[in-house]
Amino acid sequence: MLKKRVITALCGIPLVFLAVWFDKPIPWFVILAAVLSVLAVYEFYRMTGVSKTLPLAIFGLVCTILFIIRPYFSDEIGLIFLLVAVAPSSIILLFLRKKEGLSRDWAWMLTGMLYVGWLLSYLVALRLEPGTAVFPNAGRDFVFLALLVTFASDTAAYFVGKAIGKHKLAPSISPGKTWEGSIAGLAGAVIVAYLFTLETPLQLPLNWWQAILLGLAISVFGQLGDLVESLLKRNCGVKDSGALMPGHGGILDRMDSVLFAGVVVYLWYIYVVL
Repeated sequence: MLKKRVITALCGIPLVFLAVWFDKPIPWFVILAAVLSVLAVYEFYRMTGVSKTLPLAIFGLVCTILFIIRPYFSDEIGLIFLLVAVAPSSIILLFLRKKEGLSRDWAWMLTGMLYVGWLLSYLVALRLEPGTAVFPNAGRDFVFLALLVTFASDTAAYFVGKAIGKHKLAPSISPGKTWEGSIAGLAGAVIVAYLFTLETPLQLPLNWWQAILLGLAISVFGQLGDLVESLLKRNCGVKDSGALMPGHGGILDRMDSVLFAGVVVYLWYIYVVL
C-alpha cells in the first residue's frame, strides 16, 4: 500500500506542479481542474446513486464544468450559472420515467456539483489573480501554498498517525484518524507555510505569524474536509470513492482536503493581501 501511495504521488505531483506553473498559451490548471472535478463528481454520483439516473448525472457533470470556469466571468454570470444549475434541473424531473427516489437523486446531484465544482472554483479563481506589484505571481504561488501545505498536513497526519497514533479523533466517522496524527498535520502545515516567507521563487507577502495562522487554518479546514468525505463514504457504505489512484483511492479521496483549503487561501488573499 505504501509503495503504491509513493509511486502515485511521484507521478501526480509533478503534473499538478507543471499545470499550476504554466498558464500560457493554454490555461493548463483550469483544464486539469475541470478534468479532475468531473472525475470526482462522477465518483460522488456513483457513491450516492445519482449515476443510475443518467440525465441528472450528465446535467450535474456539465454544471460542474460551468462552476470551474466561473472565475472567468463576472459575479452576475456566476449567479446565472447557479440558477441554471437549480431551476432547469428540477424541471428535468418531470420528464423522467423513474419517479421513485428522484427528489433524493436531485438533492445529491446538486450537492455533488456544489461540493466539488463550486469549492474548487475558488482555487481556479486564485490562480487567475494577477498578483501585486511586488509579488506579480502571488495568485499562482498562493495556489502552490494551498496545495503544498495541504499535502504536508495530510502526509504528516498519515505517517505519524500510523506510527504512534493511539487516541481516536473521530472513531464514529473515520476510525483510522488519531489526535496524534491531527496534531502532526498541524505542525507539518505550519512548517511548509513558513517556507513561503523565505526568499525563494515562491516567496509570498507573509510574515512568520501570518504563515503560522494560515498554515493552521489550511490544516484545520483540510482535516475537516477529509472528515466530511469520510462521513459521506461511511453513509454510502464504501471504503474509497474510487480506484483511479492506486494506494490513495479515488480522485475525491485526494481532493477532499484541497476543496476546503482552497477556499481558505482564496479568502485570505482577497481580504488580507489585497
